[in-house]
Amino acid sequence: MTADDTTGRAETLSTRRLPVARRDEDPSSRGGRRRDPSARRRAAIAILDFGSQYTQLIARRVRESRVYCEIVPHDIGADELRARGFVGVILSGGPASVYEPGAPGVDEKILDGSIPVLGICYGMQLMARVLGGDVVAEGKREYGPATIAIADHGGVFEGLGTAERVWMSHGDTVRRPPPGFTTIARSETVPVSAMTDGRTRYAVQFHPEVVHTPRGAEILRNFLYRVCGCTGDWTPAAFVEEAVREIRETVGDRHAICALSGGVDSAVAATLVARAIGDRLTCVFVDTGLLRANEAQEVVATFGPRLRLIHLDAADRFLARLAGVDEPERKRAIIGEEFVRCFEEQAARVGDVQLLVQGTIYPDVIESRSRDSKTAARIKTHHNVGGLPEVMSLEVVEPLRRLFKDEVRRVGAELGIPEDILWRHPFPGPGLAVRVVGPIDREKLDALRRADAIFLEELRAADLYRTVAQAFAVLTPVRSVGVQGDYRTYGALVALRAVSTEDFMTADWARLPYDLLERVSARIVNEVPGVNRVVYDVSSKPPATIEWE
Repeated sequence: MTADDTTGRAETLSTRRLPVARRDEDPSSRGGRRRDPSARRRAAIAILDFGSQYTQLIARRVRESRVYCEIVPHDIGADELRARGFVGVILSGGPASVYEPGAPGVDEKILDGSIPVLGICYGMQLMARVLGGDVVAEGKREYGPATIAIADHGGVFEGLGTAERVWMSHGDTVRRPPPGFTTIARSETVPVSAMTDGRTRYAVQFHPEVVHTPRGAEILRNFLYRVCGCTGDWTPAAFVEEAVREIRETVGDRHAICALSGGVDSAVAATLVARAIGDRLTCVFVDTGLLRANEAQEVVATFGPRLRLIHLDAADRFLARLAGVDEPERKRAIIGEEFVRCFEEQAARVGDVQLLVQGTIYPDVIESRSRDSKTAARIKTHHNVGGLPEVMSLEVVEPLRRLFKDEVRRVGAELGIPEDILWRHPFPGPGLAVRVVGPIDREKLDALRRADAIFLEELRAADLYRTVAQAFAVLTPVRSVGVQGDYRTYGALVALRAVSTEDFMTADWARLPYDLLERVSARIVNEVPGVNRVVYDVSSKPPATIEWE
């Protein structure tokens, strides 16, 4: 799971959302004050999504170049693109063939040369076919590294060598560029590896966004800066200034409430909104009894002096509702329902509250199949992208909805949030309830808490905590025979999980040193009662997910 910062909520419930910093909305239509029409609109790139597994990676590479971008449906119209102020377009790759019935298309006016366009893989093939070139089906996919010979070192290839390594992944191939286009790169197997009209339209058959194309980031930057004229103004400081202004416009003189967990997403969202509206934001921290070791105390100590904070100890009521429940989705539903009840009670005590602040971030939206993509399949529903029930009559403000996790951390640093909060590993909304496989009780939670704390302590001691994106322990229902001292034992099995990832869309298991794992294992079986075996999870995402439940 990527969303880590609000206690689990019922995923079938929903409420009205007011995503902050959307370029296509007028705050006056949402109840806020009208935005100053003289306010500068940030230059942005639209990434048309044709269903590629790399679409989100393209977005990350663009953002890393300090240029703002948004992923939009492939069938967006040219008029809407212009109305939303996009200064350039990237056509993503995709699994389809341009010859397939119902293959995703594009508004042809987007390709007329009036706005800069970069086609990648399927995007190149679609450009060629729409504009009159020849595209052929090769009958088999080309997948892997290749070397291209570059014939024209202007435009997107400015500063590159005569030969560069790239990553290919395609089935169809452009055999003849459209009229007015020339071939600017070729490989042994792909005679038209890149093409351009020499002005605003470029296309490449390979994938510049992946690390297997060593100079791909330079190609993208050339398109952004040299072709589109971007200036690199997407910075944390600029985002904070812009977001504070737009939050004020959205909220007006109303009051807001925020579910705070202490994780990075909710912490940054709450701090950002508090900077905009001050004590008209009330934060509610619900201690469900399902948090990590010492987490409740740390949250109160860190945010109590910074924010208007209500701390609710609700462990007894959550654990009573969860007694005997072993099915993970039922656990989530119960936790969500109980959280709603707790939150309703606190909102009623606060008084006149109209807005709910949530720490939803871009991967949450993507994985929950938001309206931003019509071709990508939903992986799972996230608790942040479900919301609280309509009976609460709360409108939702999501100031981080367009940020990736690394961007959230940079914004948090700009806001002065402590590093131990910014770099805290993600934590699932339902908490330890989904890291105890099967029914939960206080004894199991205490055992898991201790095992998890040992793992994290040893990672920090080895200076490896920040080298992994997420690490935790899982208490499994598996019991096995062991020998401790002179006695036979029949104890529980703890699984350790640590992953490396850039965006939590995909993840690989972390290659931790054996001596570290040995120390962690020895400490757990010696310090956690009832545990006699420790294993390490070496599954990647996909096919596994990061969390076990």
